[in-house]
Amino acid sequence: MTGHAWLTIGVISGCLMFLLVSAAAPELILFGTVVVLLIAGVLTPEQALGGFSNEGMITVALMYVVVSGIRETGGVDLLVQHVLGRPKTVRGALARLTIPVAAVSGFMNNTPLVAIFLPAVLTWAKRLQISPSKLLIPLSYSAVIGGTITLIGTSTNLIVNGLLVQAHRPALGLFDIAWVGIPCSLVGIAYMLAFAPRFLPERLPASAVFENPKEYTTEMVVEEGGPLVGKSVEEAGLRHLQGLYLVEIERGDEILPAVGPYERLNAGDRLVFAGVSDSVVELQRIRGLRPAGEHAFSLADRKHRERVLVEAVVSPQCSLVGRTIKQGRFRMVYGGSVIAVARNGQRLPGKIGEISLEPSDTLLLDVRPPFLERHRNSNDFLLISQVSDYLPVRHDRAWLAWLILGAVVMSATFEWLSMLKAALLGASAMLLSGCCSVLAARRSIDGQVLLAIAASFALGKALEITGAAGGIAQGFLGLAGDNPWLVLAYFYFLTVVLTELLSNNSVAVLMFPLALALSTRLGVSEWPFVIAVMIAASMGFSTPIGYQTNLMVYGPGGYRFGDFVRFGVPLNLIMGVVSVSVIPVIWPFHP
Repeated sequence: MTGHAWLTIGVISGCLMFLLVSAAAPELILFGTVVVLLIAGVLTPEQALGGFSNEGMITVALMYVVVSGIRETGGVDLLVQHVLGRPKTVRGALARLTIPVAAVSGFMNNTPLVAIFLPAVLTWAKRLQISPSKLLIPLSYSAVIGGTITLIGTSTNLIVNGLLVQAHRPALGLFDIAWVGIPCSLVGIAYMLAFAPRFLPERLPASAVFENPKEYTTEMVVEEGGPLVGKSVEEAGLRHLQGLYLVEIERGDEILPAVGPYERLNAGDRLVFAGVSDSVVELQRIRGLRPAGEHAFSLADRKHRERVLVEAVVSPQCSLVGRTIKQGRFRMVYGGSVIAVARNGQRLPGKIGEISLEPSDTLLLDVRPPFLERHRNSNDFLLISQVSDYLPVRHDRAWLAWLILGAVVMSATFEWLSMLKAALLGASAMLLSGCCSVLAARRSIDGQVLLAIAASFALGKALEITGAAGGIAQGFLGLAGDNPWLVLAYFYFLTVVLTELLSNNSVAVLMFPLALALSTRLGVSEWPFVIAVMIAASMGFSTPIGYQTNLMVYGPGGYRFGDFVRFGVPLNLIMGVVSVSVIPVIWPFHP
């Protein structure tokens, strides 16, 4: 290999290490790596910036807008209402959930799909008296698996298809990968139906006092001159709250634990409650109490300032990760107050302002309605769902949004239009019909993801033009031998391992040139390896960070890291066996 090839391998290896250990934003690390290769003369400016004009990346951006139209009109909400129903068993609930989610996931991005389903599933689980932890991992997994059914099911598929076009290979049709995606989906759903009821944990039973799987700590202050001053805990109505209990009273420097019913309340007392979000809503309606914190306000001032309660799951990219809520000046940065924090399904003791945030923590926020629009697609939060004062969506246009998506699918399926043109017309139709506003469309486009994808294209190009991909392929063959089936299996599982640790889109772009190099060295068709990249880069089941939807359900489900390992590793192995068995049959090594 040339000096540039070794330099490329070294720089990209360093990039991968930074992605694993650094808290910096992944897109900045990837783009910084591109800058290093550009300055070193490995890449020309055209090659470094070529990813921004790639057909696959542009199609991903347009599909964000199409899916935004479905979300803004409440299209999936209607589907949830008519499909979930009232099954009598956990297995029946899983069937009602996983099958439609996998089917819909084939036609819309996984992340907004899970964001829409998750609050509905939490409410549904409460009504069915089923622990949500039995349902939320299957929700994420079925969305991931279903994304492998069509070309538009996940951004990874569109990215690899864009790489094919860029490499002057034939583009894939909308349902070409369904030959692998459908068997994987059927086997994956069967696995979840068979083993989820028994092996997924039941963190909090539905019969427990806390009916929601998230237990919160909430601090309230007794207002000076308010109606509660001088009353006992029992007289104030704080003794038998539904889903809440008074843990302690902070009175100056004194802490009163195990508060009795006859303890008198003083002005300025800080009351620490443990409970759940629905009960916190009721708690704030009690006159004479206000949320703790400077300049906090209560529901009593609604006539002066409209506000809502929302739950938000902290993203690994959030600037507050590793800092306390007070240090991060949450109220100033986001215009809202944190009134409760949950982690792993349990309340966090101590003062709210002194809690150091971690990825997938669930926050109960007191905010004004504009917060929802500003941060619904923010990379600081994986999920934002409203607890109270639900703002209605345009359900009257849901049928039109689904019709537009159907037209995109039909146009691409029958090759009336290319995938790019179909997505462009679909996004335009969503905007012109009013299914999606320009503001919502702009916010639906994840700029950080697109920047990471564009940077990954440049890194993949560097591996290709320097001969580094060929050198890696030669070393890979030295380990796996010359048996195409065995090489494909090793290549597939290497891609899966990287997907569990890094962004699936970045992994797909980096593994694509290796797929071409391996097929060339073996003297076989490149298609089995290209399809393997598509499928394997979407199979992130074994860790919460393996796929973004896993992180979305991690906090609300009260899961532990080991839950994903125990339930996800067998599924990864099963999906690998199915994929490696089916791919060469549909795309032979020697056509």
